[in-house]
Amino acid sequence: MDMLIKSNVDKKKVIILGGNGFIGKNLSKCCYKHGLDVYSLDIREPDEELEGINYISGDFFDEIFLKEIISDKDIIFHAISTIQPGNSNQKYMSGYNRDMIESIRLFSYLLGTKKKLIFLSSGGTVYGNQPIKEDVMALPINHYGNVKLCIENTMRVFNTQMHSKMLIARISNPYGPGQDFNKGVGFIDAAIKKAMLGDVLEIWGNGDTVRDYIYIDDVCEMLYSLIDYSGEEEVFNISSGIGTSQNDIINIVEDKIRKINIIYKDRRSVDVNKIILDNSKISNVCDIKLISLENGIEKTIDHLKKYQNIWK
Repeated sequence: MDMLIKSNVDKKKVIILGGNGFIGKNLSKCCYKHGLDVYSLDIREPDEELEGINYISGDFFDEIFLKEIISDKDIIFHAISTIQPGNSNQKYMSGYNRDMIESIRLFSYLLGTKKKLIFLSSGGTVYGNQPIKEDVMALPINHYGNVKLCIENTMRVFNTQMHSKMLIARISNPYGPGQDFNKGVGFIDAAIKKAMLGDVLEIWGNGDTVRDYIYIDDVCEMLYSLIDYSGEEEVFNISSGIGTSQNDIINIVEDKIRKINIIYKDRRSVDVNKIILDNSKISNVCDIKLISLENGIEKTIDHLKKYQNIWK
C-alpha cells in the first residue's frame, strides 16, 4: 500500500482500550509497525498474541485499575463499547450506565496531564440519515449512536472548559481480516463467510442500504496519524467517502466466490438507510491511497482461505 503518513512520533507508550477487538488488534499491529510501545487492554483473551504487543487482562470498568493502568501511558485509544447497533434497543441502559459514565471518569483522569486521548466513535450511527460532514448536527436514530454522541459531547465540554485536546474519530464501516460478524457488525464479513460456507445470508431490507466501507488497514493508518495532530479540529470522519449498497457487495462477493443464498427480512428501525462520510479533514492529516473495495474484499477472502480454512 502506497502511503505517506504526516507524523513524527517518538517511541511513546500507547494503550488501546478494547485492544482485542477487531479494530483494536489491527490498530495495535499498526502502532507497533510505526515503532510505538504498544499495550492492549481487554477483559477478553486475544485470539492470538501478536509480536511486540504487551497484553493486559483487566476490566475497563474497574476505576482504580483503569487509573493505574493509564498512568504511565502517553497515548490512549478508547475503543470499548458494551452495546452494538443491532442490540442497542434492548441493552441501551448498559450503554448509558456503563460506557458513558466510565468514559467520563476516564476523561477526568486525563485533565492536567499531557496524555493524548482519541475516542473511537461511530460515523455510521451518530449522524442519522443525512449527507455527512463533521460539522452537521448529529441526529442518531438508535441508542448505540446516541451513547457515542453523549460521550463525544462530554469530551467536547472537557476540551472547552479544561483546555484538553481529546479527539473524536468517527469511523464509518470498517471491514477486513479479523472481523467477526457474529459479534453484531460486519456485513462484508458475513457475505464472504456465508458464500464460502454455502450458508444463508439474512438481509434486513431489500439490499439497497448504503454504507461507507473502509478497509481496516486504512482505518488504522488514519487513526495513527491523529497521534501527532495538534490543530484545532476535534472531530474526524474515518472513511472512504464512497457509498456502496449491500446488493453491490453481494455482486462483488459472488463474482469472487459463488452465488449466495439470501433471505430478505423487514428493515430494522435501528438501521440508517444511507451513510456516506466526508473524509476531507482526515485526508489533510493522513495522505493515504485507500485500498479499493474490490481489492479489500479480495484481500479478506485470501486471508480467510489461508488462515481459517472455512471453505466448503
